Amino acid sequence: MEPLPASFFDRPTVQVARELLGCRLVHKHPEAGQLVGRIVETEAYTEDDPACHASHLSKDPETGAVSGRGRGRDLFAAPGTAYVYLIYGMHWLLNVVTESEGTAGAVLIRAVEPQSGTAFMRETRGVHRDVDLTNGPGKLTDAFDVGEDFHQTDLTAPPLCVADGRSVQEHEVTRSSRIGISKGVGRLWRWFVAGNRFVSNGTPSG
Repeated sequence: MEPLPASFFDRPTVQVARELLGCRLVHKHPEAGQLVGRIVETEAYTEDDPACHASHLSKDPETGAVSGRGRGRDLFAAPGTAYVYLIYGMHWLLNVVTESEGTAGAVLIRAVEPQSGTAFMRETRGVHRDVDLTNGPGKLTDAFDVGEDFHQTDLTAPPLCVADGRSVQEHEVTRSSRIGISKGVGRLWRWFVAGNRFVSNGTPSG
C-alpha cells in the first residue's frame, strides 16, 4: 500500500474530504503489525469556517504571518501533516492538514471500516462487535493506537499514513452538516458512504 503524496492534500479541503472516502488509514504498529481501515466518513474545516480551530487567528496579508494563540496555528502546516487534538479530556481526534502551506485547512477522519488488525483493535477498545471498533473519530484513534505523539507527524509516510484505496462513486456518497458543532452548521461538509455500518451514529448539527 503506497501512501498518498502530499500533492493529494495540497488541494481545496472540501475536495480532499470527499476524495478521502475509500482511501485507507494505515498504522504500521510496532507491536500489533499493520492496522488498516477504509475511510468511510470525513468532515472538512477551513480557515474561514467559524467551526475551525484557526478561525480566531489572523494572518498578515503581505507576509502571511499568523498571529494568535492555540493549537489552531498548526493547521497552517504543510499538506499531509497530522493534526491531533483532545476532546472531552479523553478522546484524541485525527485530522490531516490540507491546502497549501500557510493556508489553514484540515479533514477530520470520522470513521473507518476495519480491514486488518481487528484482534488488536478489539483488545484495545474492549469491545467484541467489529461495528463498534471504529465507527466514530474517538473510537478509531483508540483502535489504531493514535494519540498526541502523532500530532504534526507526516501522514504521507509510515508508520501512520493515508494510502490509496477503492474509489467511492457519487451514488454511494451522502452529505450532511457536521456533527458536534455549534457554528457553521449550514455547511454540508460531512461526507460518508451511504449505508455503511461503520459510519458514526451522531446527529448532524444542522
